Amino acid sequence: MERLTPRVRVVWLFLALVRAAIFGGVIVGAALGLVRTDFWEAAPDALVPAAVAIAVVLALLRVVVAWRRYGVWRFELRDDDLYIERGVFTRVKTVVPYVRVQHVDSRRSPLERTTGLATVVVYTAGSRSSDVAIPGLTPARAEELQESLRRLAIESAGEDAV
Repeated sequence: MERLTPRVRVVWLFLALVRAAIFGGVIVGAALGLVRTDFWEAAPDALVPAAVAIAVVLALLRVVVAWRRYGVWRFELRDDDLYIERGVFTRVKTVVPYVRVQHVDSRRSPLERTTGLATVVVYTAGSRSSDVAIPGLTPARAEELQESLRRLAIESAGEDAV
């Protein structure tokens, strides 16, 4: 089983903090709006500190989940399929038969380019969740994986997917 590049934690932690800041801003802003307007005249004095505490706890939880996410994420190119394990709270095990692979892309968001990472996206034949992404790869590994998956999909052409 292959693990992701440890630098992916930087991306996931940054995104977790940005999302937590946005969500925390909404919670604290709503609490301030309730306290400073006449909308809720009997608003408790502890409403704003409680909103700040909730925002901090949720931010810490997001950071812990982002950190743990790396420890769980694994993938493997097997004989007949691509196998992926992921998920912190709910473990997800995905098996993508090569015969179902339609095409394979690699992408690099601005944040990924900054951290020297790339993502490989595998599009499959099917209607539900018809693509899987493998984040946290070096650009060289992403290119190598993309080519390997393309080659394995071509070799599997004509086989039965089941």
